[in-house]
Amino acid sequence: MYYYIKGTLAAKGDNCLVVDAGGVGYRIYTSLNCIEKAGSTGSEITVYTYLNVREDAMELYGFISEDERKMFMLLISVSGVGPKAGLALLSVATPDRLATAIVTGDEKLITKASGVGPKAAKRIILELKDKIDNDVLGIDAEGVILSPAEEVIADSRAEAMSALVALGYSSQEAKQVLVKLDASLSTEELIKKALTQLM
Repeated sequence: MYYYIKGTLAAKGDNCLVVDAGGVGYRIYTSLNCIEKAGSTGSEITVYTYLNVREDAMELYGFISEDERKMFMLLISVSGVGPKAGLALLSVATPDRLATAIVTGDEKLITKASGVGPKAAKRIILELKDKIDNDVLGIDAEGVILSPAEEVIADSRAEAMSALVALGYSSQEAKQVLVKLDASLSTEELIKKALTQLM
């Protein structure tokens, strides 16, 4: 129903933003990462939204970037994962980091989200692993996957990126190095070469 809402950031809550658009205050539930990125009250803001309709309520969920909204939509498409769990997952990791965790089967990161246990993490990985390659990692021009046809390359690069992030580098730093390396290299070789450049 609503793709985005553009207006003035009227207030920030623990789990939501209030956006004044045309004199109407919209309470929009969002992730901790979005609350941090939203800016100060009184500033102009665009929030990409999803309207969740239940028997007893209509709730707006929103995100600062379209990438985060896209990841949220993928997460809630998994059976047993609702909007609150989707926000919890996006509160512990960026869309890129979550995508990498799903592709590489990193249950540890996924279970850091409040209310997401090992069974749910396994289900998320199982149901989204194939979708992530094409729908999420592939949307970034500088991303790990350059096209859906490069699925094997995607796996080695995604694993290498996950390892580099675990070593303390940001996902952006890891990406910038990995996209320049020979795509036919194994995960281990990619990590070694990337570390040489990052150091």
